[in-house]
Amino acid sequence: MKTGRNDPCPCGSGLKYKKCCADKQDVSEHQRVMGSIMGELKELLKDQSFGSLDEANAFLRQHMPQRNQVAVDDFHGLSSEQMHRFLYFPFETPNLVSFPSSLDSDPRIPILSLFKLLADAIGEGGLKATATGNLPRSFCRESARTFLGEEEYQRWSRYGELRSEPDFREMHTTRLVAGLAGLIRKYKGKFILSKDCRKLLAEQGQPGIYPRLFRAFVREYNWAYHDNLGEIPFIQQSFLFSLYLLARYGGEWRSSVFYEDNFLRAFPTLLPQVQPVGNYYSPEEVVRLSYSSRCLERYARFFGLVEIERSRTDRYSEEFRVRKLPLLDQVVQFHL
Repeated sequence: MKTGRNDPCPCGSGLKYKKCCADKQDVSEHQRVMGSIMGELKELLKDQSFGSLDEANAFLRQHMPQRNQVAVDDFHGLSSEQMHRFLYFPFETPNLVSFPSSLDSDPRIPILSLFKLLADAIGEGGLKATATGNLPRSFCRESARTFLGEEEYQRWSRYGELRSEPDFREMHTTRLVAGLAGLIRKYKGKFILSKDCRKLLAEQGQPGIYPRLFRAFVREYNWAYHDNLGEIPFIQQSFLFSLYLLARYGGEWRSSVFYEDNFLRAFPTLLPQVQPVGNYYSPEEVVRLSYSSRCLERYARFFGLVEIERSRTDRYSEEFRVRKLPLLDQVVQFHL
């Protein structure tokens, strides 16, 4: 939904966006950011006196690292430097956060339950792909019955029988993520388990598979897949900050709005980059809906990190309650 650089410019000039207003928007954002920085520098230097430019530069060089290490209220105790590591080096900063290479137990959670169904069906002989490259319809139907339960499956399929793999969204996601993780692949028209996958299953079982699925989901899988709210890759990029919020505040039930509010407060510059969706959702509503559905539901709950409870009286409400599960503290360990 965001204007692409080769799309017609929304100002109506008839030119491509990159040849019209794109640079103006970039300049405007740059001026806004630089204005804030310059204001802070003026405030810092107003009571200082220096004998030379070198002395002033030395003062700033000493101040800036200290500034970046001060906890920021909107980051909930994280400094700017720590947030930078969270966003750009989530798996490469062991002094701040670590991810075990295997789980201590074999939890019954959606992503692992579905992967087990898939791996068992592939077995030694493989599972024949359809002409469109998907999992067989018969397998998808049977695995959906097993995963959902017969009663829930009947309710889920009352408007139409499952026709193809994408109709069973959870299995479709699992298959795609497993492929990205290098756990399954296609060979001569069949889905087969990779050598790495077979080794992990033999030596560690499902607990050894989970970290591979976890990393592939946050690093390679497109969270915007399955919805029409537009690409907002920063929601995915900031997954570790979201886990930090859940680890810190998730011990008790909290509204999904609580996490939406704190996400928006931490990253206020995201909103100007998001386009409304038709006449239905404003940019803020798009971000809120995207964050709750992609991060809290289709990521954290799917990976067994949180439980979610929706209102039984207001089925049309987009708000729900969230509470962390014990697995979260095992999957990601913060050292702060």
